[in-house]
Order: sequence, then structure tokens, then C-alpha cells
Amino acid sequence: MSWIDSAFPRTATPTSLVGRVLGLNPGMMTGPGTNTYLIGRREPILLDTGAGVPDYLPLFERYMAERGWSQPSRVVLTHRHRDHLGGVEQLRTRYRGLRVAKMIYRDAGLPEQVENLRDGDTIEGDGVTLVALHTPGHASDHLCYYLPQEKAVFTGDVVLGGSTTVIPAEDGDLLDYMSSLKRLQSLDVRRIYPAHGPVIEDAQAKLTEYIEHRLLRERQILEALGDGLRTIPTMVERIYKDVPVTLHPVAAQSVASHLKKLAREGRVREHTQGSAPSRWELV
Repeated sequence: MSWIDSAFPRTATPTSLVGRVLGLNPGMMTGPGTNTYLIGRREPILLDTGAGVPDYLPLFERYMAERGWSQPSRVVLTHRHRDHLGGVEQLRTRYRGLRVAKMIYRDAGLPEQVENLRDGDTIEGDGVTLVALHTPGHASDHLCYYLPQEKAVFTGDVVLGGSTTVIPAEDGDLLDYMSSLKRLQSLDVRRIYPAHGPVIEDAQAKLTEYIEHRLLRERQILEALGDGLRTIPTMVERIYKDVPVTLHPVAAQSVASHLKKLAREGRVREHTQGSAPSRWELV
């Protein structure tokens, strides 16, 4: 199945407590689009709002009507990236007085009147409880939400259904990300509702796969350095030789995030000289 899956359902009801409306923003970084979730039996909690695509609101309203719902009780957000909070104003215009909450952390340009959520806060809904978990790495303000009624976790962009997660250079941190994966792994969690792609039914296997994938990339980078490769482009060319060249800029972000982690651990060092690409070496 392609990551950008045109056949991915626009709406779905995975369980009696969880519904999904697709954000209608497919792309290389978003796959079939951003999943927004409605959680609860009546007046559900809306988790994430999509990017603000005009066709999203009519789709959202149709799904709400199909479920017999009049409006969401409130909105909680996973993190600051546009494809997750871009629909806030669209929904507030439609549902006056709609409460919106996220972790406010190194934020700028947020929608107005956003409530702050902290690690461990609980959000009560009709028949559901969400526990906010600070899981930085993809973004410094990232929250996952644990749903004890299903032993499930809404992972935002920490775990995806069908791809690996990008660690952005400006606000990502791979060392934090690995800690976040291990924190999720320590929970009694069986199902993952990701922000992109289908539901993941074997949560522990997916978390183990994600951790092992990162450790494999780390070994490959260390081996490349040991063989005399010194720049990110040369490492990408070797490590991602079976990946289309169009994806190499994204791969370069991944390699950079690994090198930053290794440098924080004192295992590699960076040398810079003017505008030339950084050169790296083992310590």
C-alpha cells in the first residue's frame, strides 16, 4: 500500500468510543492526510483539527450527524504543527465557545485563548478519560493521549501508520524522541491511533519496530563514519541508496538528528568551516 493512499477512508468508526475524520491533506509528509479523532459516547472530545482545508468542515459535520452528535465538547491538540491545529478557527467559527487546549511550550503564533495542558493532566469525556503525556522529540510541545478504557494511545506524529517519523531540525530532538518511545512502550498499551495512516492493533510490536529502526540507523551512521564518510550528503547516499533521490532531503534530516544525538552523548564531534557542509568524526 502506498503511503499516500487515495483509497484511505475519509471517515471511519474503529470502535464505539473512537471515530475518525480525515483532514483531506494528503502529501509526502502527511500520507493520506491528518487523522482527527472524536472520542466519547456523546458530545465527544475532538483530538486535532486538521490543516484547515475547506472541505474538512462539511465532512466533519456529516460524520457528526451520522453519529447523532450536535457538536464536540472540546478540542485537544497533540502539537503545534499546522496540519494538526490549522482547523481551530474553522471549527470555532462553526461551534461558538469551543474550548481548545494543548501544551503551551516554546509556542508562537497559536490561535487565541488556548488552554494549557501539562504532563499527566486528565481530560474527562462521556465514558472516556484521556491522560496527556509529554512526548517530545518530533516537536518539543508534543502530547500523546492515553485512553485507559481501550488501553490505547493517540500518538500524534510520534508513531505513524505506514511510515517513520521525521525529527525536524528546528524543534526536533532524537534523544528526547527515543525516550518518548520508551515511555509509551512502558504503558499498558495495546492499540495505537496515529495522526497519519491506519490504526495499529499491535502497539508493542510497532513501538519495538520503531526503536529498532532508529538503532539500526545509528549503527549505519557510525559504520559510515568509521569508513571515512564525513558529510551528511555522503552518508545519505550510502545509507539510503535504495530510497528515491527525491526523498534524500528528508533522509538528510534523519541523519542530522542522529548525529545531533550522538554529539550530545559525546560519541561524535562536528567540524564547521564557513559555508561548507559540516564534517563529522568519531570521538
